[in-house]
Amino acid sequence: MLSDAGYRVIAPDQIGFGKSTKPAHYQYTFQQLAGNTHALLDSLGISRITVIGHSTGGMLGVRYALMYPENIDQLVLVDPIGLEDWKAKGVPWQSVDVLYQQELQTTADCIREYERTTYYAGTWRPDYEQWVQMLAGLYRGPGRELVAWNAALLSDMIYTQPVLYEFADLRMPVLLVIGDKDTTAFGKNVAPPAVRATLGDYPKLGKEAASRIPHVRLVEFPDLGHSPQIQAPEVFHKVLLDWLPMGQNKT
Repeated sequence: MLSDAGYRVIAPDQIGFGKSTKPAHYQYTFQQLAGNTHALLDSLGISRITVIGHSTGGMLGVRYALMYPENIDQLVLVDPIGLEDWKAKGVPWQSVDVLYQQELQTTADCIREYERTTYYAGTWRPDYEQWVQMLAGLYRGPGRELVAWNAALLSDMIYTQPVLYEFADLRMPVLLVIGDKDTTAFGKNVAPPAVRATLGDYPKLGKEAASRIPHVRLVEFPDLGHSPQIQAPEVFHKVLLDWLPMGQNKT
């Protein structure tokens, strides 16, 4: 869609994700992932960008924008996680070893159910299945232990490295896209019931985040979940393309 509109699109597969390396030893930080991305762009001779980050990529996008503000024209956050500090709200800490054992239990069925309830607001279409199998396939092969270990390290990064306290330091224009049916919250499954009931309230979290970001446009989709770009691509793409300033250098 962006390519068809004339933009140059670069979608880095972050270390630990997708088909990228799953190292046995790596210190995962959002700073490290932002630094990796910046080095990639620098190697391509790209100095001015619009960053679009979804979910965990939203947390990374914020960190990148804070570290390299001189390189970013605009920042787009699509249902980013990290709009609340789960630790401060009472989600209990879990060791990396415990997280690893949980990751080893990952199956296509549990991925499908999670995505149905959070990504797609309780709905399901056959075309969603490809995303289930893409992730589940990583846990089926001989490298499943490394996949699970890296996923555990990434979960620890997400839990321990909040970005919301620095929203006020974002100086570039920001588009914040929120699916109001999103209920994503890290550690919700292990939180006490009273705490669990307070987590993942995206209509509230989106407005709170927008109140902290200086130059922001908040767009809410009342009937969509965590992945509006998949659930209703035409609606999402119109919002995105209408917001992006068409006169800028498209990178």
